[in-house]
Amino acid sequence: MFSPEYEKRILKHCSPVARNLFDNLETSTTPTSLDRFIPCRANNNWQTNFASINKSNDNSPQTSKKQRDCGETARDSLAYSCLLKNELLGSAIDDVKTAGEERNENAYTPAAKRSLFKYQSPTKQDYNGECPYSLSPVSAKSQKLLRSPRKATRKISRIPFKVLDAPELQDDFYLNLVDWSSQNVLAVGLGSCVYLWSACTSQVTRLCDLSPDANTVTSVSWNERGNTVAVGTHHGYVTVWDVAANKQINKLNGHSARVGALAWNSDILSSGSRDRWIIQRDTRTPQQQSERRLAGHRQEVCGLKWSPDNQYLASGGNDNRLYVWNQHSVNPVQSYTEHMAAVKAIAWSPHHHGLLASGGGTADRCIRFWNTLTGQPMQCVDTGSQVCNLAWSKHSSELVSTHGYSQNQILVWKYPSLTQVAKLTGHSYRVLYLALSPDGEAIVTGAGDETLRFWNVFSKARSQKENKSVLNLFANIR
Repeated sequence: MFSPEYEKRILKHCSPVARNLFDNLETSTTPTSLDRFIPCRANNNWQTNFASINKSNDNSPQTSKKQRDCGETARDSLAYSCLLKNELLGSAIDDVKTAGEERNENAYTPAAKRSLFKYQSPTKQDYNGECPYSLSPVSAKSQKLLRSPRKATRKISRIPFKVLDAPELQDDFYLNLVDWSSQNVLAVGLGSCVYLWSACTSQVTRLCDLSPDANTVTSVSWNERGNTVAVGTHHGYVTVWDVAANKQINKLNGHSARVGALAWNSDILSSGSRDRWIIQRDTRTPQQQSERRLAGHRQEVCGLKWSPDNQYLASGGNDNRLYVWNQHSVNPVQSYTEHMAAVKAIAWSPHHHGLLASGGGTADRCIRFWNTLTGQPMQCVDTGSQVCNLAWSKHSSELVSTHGYSQNQILVWKYPSLTQVAKLTGHSYRVLYLALSPDGEAIVTGAGDETLRFWNVFSKARSQKENKSVLNLFANIR
């Protein structure tokens, strides 16, 4: 047969494993005699070697594409990794959530010149107390791991579930022509008419027609009960309609230019106009007795929103200003000037007391968040396009934004991380109008392409991680 030296040279030349073995034997002080090579994995430090595997390509485009094609998620990959650790390393992981929390805590540094496999005499296999007669191919811990509850994957459809034609829907950034009532009726201003669409019966009725007055609709807004709708006009007056009786119950004058923004606070109606005034009026009393004028904006008022506790009114204008008003002063209590374009998109968070979100126009493109309790600015995110509308989810800390130039998209954001949950496209013009359904699950968007599109974007169930603050004095008032 071959001489030992010749055999060593042949093995070192042909087998990398044998080459490492002979290198270790030559550097070892204790001689070991081996007559053959038997792979034994029982005494290896598998936990260390498993953690030292190079994972630099996990986030590569090829891996991401493969996961998308196969429908893999981060949780699926983590569950598979935990299953491998249980079966090969005996890690005894029985919950994916616990493994995810400890994943970053266990960092191992591989020893120098350590091989994943070693060749030595086999030892007795340790079953770690598991029954060798189990009918399952995996251990009891792995069975528990696979049975552990997993959170349902949330999928937002990129296709609207309904599309309605909206002829003569104006392509004007400063108007607010779509609103959804608490009784599930959609009001839309089309040209000189206001139409009502019932989401329950899909029936369409015409509420009013301003063409005899050579007038057009510039804004619509439902009250909280959903039985009264206010209609702002190009001539500067506001009409209030009883929907059940289909008749006009009030006509409010006072503005000298078009009324592009309306907001209800119980029976008090706030209106913002191109004449730069904000007028607040109680629709139950004569106009002269209840009128209250707020002066502050230097250009057209295009956004109005009351806070959820009905204590503060936020207003945005074409002068790039965002003001916050209370019910006791005719001067703004807070003023924000960071936006670089018109502020139409305004939304108060129903989950975080005092949190206000606002969006700027084409020259700004940013969504900014403000703490109105302290008057301090918070986060800011550049969306890359004109921000036309904002709306918070009723059940989770998420919000949706609609955009104009140049992408005409609809974005769903998670707060406070400000990560994009979904991006929806379909409108060919600026998405200028947005309304939230009464159940908080769907939205309707309108654009200059004369279509209304309905999307399911929000979850109906309240997030388990979200807890109502006991410090909010207005949360428990009946």
